[in-house]
Amino acid sequence: MFAGMDHKRLGRTGLKVSRLCLGTMNFGPQTSEADAFAIMDKAHELGINFFDTADVYGWKKGEGWTEQILGRWFAQGNGRRARTVLATKVFGGMGDWPNESRLSAVHIRHACEASLRRLQTDHLDLYQMHHVDRDTPWEEIWQAMEVLVQQGKVVYVGSSNFAGWHIAQANEAAKARHFLGLVSEQSLYNLFDRTIELEVIPACQGYGLGLLPWSPLKAGALGGLKKAAEGRRAGEQAQRTLAKHRNELERFEALCEEIGHEPADVALAWVLHNPVVTAPIIGPRTLEHLTQSLRALEVKLGEDTLRKLDEIFPGPGGAAPEAYAW
Repeated sequence: MFAGMDHKRLGRTGLKVSRLCLGTMNFGPQTSEADAFAIMDKAHELGINFFDTADVYGWKKGEGWTEQILGRWFAQGNGRRARTVLATKVFGGMGDWPNESRLSAVHIRHACEASLRRLQTDHLDLYQMHHVDRDTPWEEIWQAMEVLVQQGKVVYVGSSNFAGWHIAQANEAAKARHFLGLVSEQSLYNLFDRTIELEVIPACQGYGLGLLPWSPLKAGALGGLKKAAEGRRAGEQAQRTLAKHRNELERFEALCEEIGHEPADVALAWVLHNPVVTAPIIGPRTLEHLTQSLRALEVKLGEDTLRKLDEIFPGPGGAAPEAYAW
């Protein structure tokens, strides 16, 4: 294992995960199964023990294409599953019938069983709600999750794309049931997208959730102007991002050159600098993308650099309500 990989507790739990989480969204649609296997093997070699996926990844409704790829990789044995902290998600549509999406107790149960079959495992280390379900009461959701935990099919429960209020609602409801509740939140967070600093990050701090930022490089845009169009949203959307934010990106690249680091490394290091962040989710399409990500772990950002980054990419001004009120 790569000696330089740090590991951090996931929120308030005793579980230790790598400071980078391997996101698998590209496995299947953009990365072949053979290449995905090589990336996962290399991740373990580098000390990355935290893998994130979702039942809807692969984008072929109901197939769970990406989960199937992970399952076949685990089936090769040699301790692959035991060494992996495995996270997947539930919410998205897995069929056209009424109860094949969202967070009803029926769908949570069926979706968990289906994920376990595809992943060829008997348990999920972290089962994440992919989105909040405003139509399902927390009592129903937590009862379903409690059963899965009691059955040994789920170890921890997390959220994704929740607001701060949802985190509070969820964990207060869990506390009333004497249940551990949410231990992590997976949110959009990068130098461009800082809205969660208002409410979500304070909620994570208050309730002891580990923050798992997704799209920490803004779909590749923060890799620099030359590399921005290579991200998973390459094409017209990438060009719109470049056109809209060219000035910020030019200033960002100049700052990175000044401090002697690549833009992608600085952007990842900035996310890692936040003490609430457990692990940003990196989504490599190639082995090279994976190994390059490790450079961010060596980047130390001084106060002057952090101040300049705030000038280029101003956030909301801190936590609410001070960010907008006296």
